[in-house]
Amino acid sequence: MVKEKPNSTRIYDKDGYRRRAACICVRSETEAEVLLVTSSRRPELWIVPGGGVEPEEEASLTATREVLEEAGVVGQLGRCLGVFENSEHMHRTEVFVMVVTQELDEWEDSKTIGRKRQWFSIEEAMSQLALHKPTQRHYLQQLRQSKHRMASSSDPPPIISENDNDDFTNEPEANNCPASADSAGDKDTTESTPTTPPAGTTMTDDNGETTNAADSVSLSPASAT
Repeated sequence: MVKEKPNSTRIYDKDGYRRRAACICVRSETEAEVLLVTSSRRPELWIVPGGGVEPEEEASLTATREVLEEAGVVGQLGRCLGVFENSEHMHRTEVFVMVVTQELDEWEDSKTIGRKRQWFSIEEAMSQLALHKPTQRHYLQQLRQSKHRMASSSDPPPIISENDNDDFTNEPEANNCPASADSAGDKDTTESTPTTPPAGTTMTDDNGETTNAADSVSLSPASAT
């Protein structure tokens, strides 16, 4: 079962990539354990909570909203790990770290689609993600690498390729990530304009499941022709 969000509008950047946000939820500042949730399509498998950025919404707000809806947790939002680009499915996901401070007994997705959550060690989470969402292992790789660099580096978070065949033994090639409204005075409105992706593009839904752009794109009235 794929979770459908009523009246949602897909947001694309100026390059035609769908804008997403996700959160690596950690149990403590040691970042030794991360929280995964079950896939809406394949509930026996685990994924990182996240979803599409909505109109006029900052990626950081998307991340906190998605973890509340999908994982039923709240916490302290920390650093941005980077923007993870998936050229195959045409989406870019801005990923944040959150230290969880509260776990709700019931939450939206637990009641509507029976979604579950579970804590895993980094190694266990890497193994679980390899079964269904191997590209999301890049999030955890960057989590470990960025923690080592935090104290000595002031560089902005990178843009990282998340191709399926990337070598996880080497650090991915990275460029500077676009500044968000949290770190810059002016907001780039071109990054939050609903646009039509290229014809025939394979897209993903709010849970990262594959869809066809021609069947799933929803445009705001201002952008429709």
